[in-house]
Amino acid sequence: MTDYESPSDRRLDRRIPVGARARILLDGGDIIEAECVELSIGGMTLRADFVPGESEVIQVEVPAPVGGLERPPLVVHLQVRRCHEVANRVFEIGGAIVKIVD
Repeated sequence: MTDYESPSDRRLDRRIPVGARARILLDGGDIIEAECVELSIGGMTLRADFVPGESEVIQVEVPAPVGGLERPPLVVHLQVRRCHEVANRVFEIGGAIVKIVD
């Protein structure tokens, strides 16, 4: 298999496929249901019926997996780096984690 990415295009952090439910929490109190597709120490990829603004910082909540230890959800501020449609009204949102909310 040939690798067509240039060294500068490669992600520095290892991404882990997650496939967990997530929620985008908007400033006005609206909640957008989403799926957390990938997660890394520095970012995440979501799929949702939502188009954020370029470089917008959104708050994302990813609950702990069901059946594991009871833990609070992961809540982060995510700066949007990319957004594109992957299916009819389903958008893939990729971003950098700029803050982990306590």
